[in-house]
Amino acid sequence: MKRRDFVQMAGLGIGGLSLPFMGKELPIEALLDNPYDTALKKQLADIALNAAKTKGATYTDVRIGRYLNQFVATREKKVQAVVNTESYGVGIRVIADGCWGFAATNNMSKDAIADCAMRAVAVAKANAKIQGAPVQLAPQKGFGEVSWKAPIEINAFEVPIKEKVDLLMQVNDAALTGGASFINSLIFAVNEQKYFASTDGSYIDQDIHRIYPTFTVTKIDRATGKFETRNAFSAPMGMGYEYLHPRAQDKVPGISTRYKMRYDILEDVKAAVKDAEDKHKAKSVEPGKYDVVLDPTHLWLTIHESVGHPTELDRVLGYEANYAGTSFLTLDKWESKKFNFGSKLVNIVADKTQAGSLGAVGYDDEGVKCGKWDLIKDGILVNYQAIRDQAHIIGLKASQGCCYSQGWDDVQFQRMPNVSLQAGKTKLSVDDMIKNVEKGIYILGNGSFSIDQQRYNFQFGGQTFYEIANGKIVGMLKDVAYQSNTQEFWNACTAICDESDYRLGGSFNDGKGQPSQSSAVSHGSATARFNGVNVINTARKI
Repeated sequence: MKRRDFVQMAGLGIGGLSLPFMGKELPIEALLDNPYDTALKKQLADIALNAAKTKGATYTDVRIGRYLNQFVATREKKVQAVVNTESYGVGIRVIADGCWGFAATNNMSKDAIADCAMRAVAVAKANAKIQGAPVQLAPQKGFGEVSWKAPIEINAFEVPIKEKVDLLMQVNDAALTGGASFINSLIFAVNEQKYFASTDGSYIDQDIHRIYPTFTVTKIDRATGKFETRNAFSAPMGMGYEYLHPRAQDKVPGISTRYKMRYDILEDVKAAVKDAEDKHKAKSVEPGKYDVVLDPTHLWLTIHESVGHPTELDRVLGYEANYAGTSFLTLDKWESKKFNFGSKLVNIVADKTQAGSLGAVGYDDEGVKCGKWDLIKDGILVNYQAIRDQAHIIGLKASQGCCYSQGWDDVQFQRMPNVSLQAGKTKLSVDDMIKNVEKGIYILGNGSFSIDQQRYNFQFGGQTFYEIANGKIVGMLKDVAYQSNTQEFWNACTAICDESDYRLGGSFNDGKGQPSQSSAVSHGSATARFNGVNVINTARKI
């Protein structure tokens, strides 16, 4: 598929994914090849480590990566694209004269890798001439030779293209039969095969899988010429193709069909057609103060923008500013140990180990074993997200293991771990929560949003909106968006459903940095209520 064709597809509603097609196209059978075994990768890594040391590096890490992408896209009764890509190479990062240096190559010969390592040292020494304070790297023990594999059941790359196309065609047929005017559907699969080695003594082999099935349904009202859409309520997941094999026990009750860990795309598309049709008849919202009840299919994005990004330490320090700004959560707020981020119900954790999540790995791209830690505890800011050369700034003795690079040819840097709102400790269902709302709106799915350069003032839309009056859902609304600031919003959190309602959402392609890089990250929550939130009508002119 040419880039021109993909850009055209982007305009059809799927393009909001901003899918990164890294590497060269290759035949599907080549996806299952294994051109380099672990022993050879160790040999190549040792060549790089030794070459860098001889040139004066005091620290070196080597990342040998093979990145596979598969994209299957359809529209109505046609297959629009089947793309398989591979990117393979090595990135070498060093510290020399107290400064970082980096170089990469896709030439996997021994001589080329040695030359690459020496080039990285030369870059570090050149940088050191204008460097201020030397790099302070948190200590990290070596793990020797270890491996980690995503606990998938079905490798998506082993599933025949025909089976994927057949499923998407069933999705499209169900939508068209149900009355949809247009339907786009796709399955996107990623496999990262990563090998990390460092002078700390680690040789880490990892196999990571992610999958994202999604669609966009459009319904046109022929009488008025107006159209309404509804995107899939799927979440991208750190799973294999088993994600598309739903199990009955995974169903979660609610207005529409939703799943905790498995996704029934056929049931969702049928509901989406009805939702798109109902949107034509929905009442336009009256602006004002409402209690908003936010489903996890929606709340994940609010967590991502208002909690995930502002707790990134590089944003806090002002090192990251060009791509989406800095952070209002400055160090003085953390140092006070009493900054009131949210209500006492608000407990938000960072977790790189959560099963099924997009960010789940055994070790990060600095060879740090991944774990879980508190960011917001009982409403108070208690921590940030830090990597090895940042840990000393906030008094940590070790990295928190949230360093990542999108590919072998990009330098690794601080990226968001899974950031999630913990479920309520008291038994509470969605229905019970709604019973306690006199004037409210129930919001599902993510829509357009904006947030300022310090991740503070924001506005969020959604996919579907339901009016709540006197404890009951009384009909669908449209033209809804809510406005708040981060601290005010999280302090308005008055109820969170229990663990039985907890689900993951997430971003398949979260951008950051300059040059920009993309990463995948999940955000979990149960349905939560926020009282007295300002709601605007997006269709009315100011």
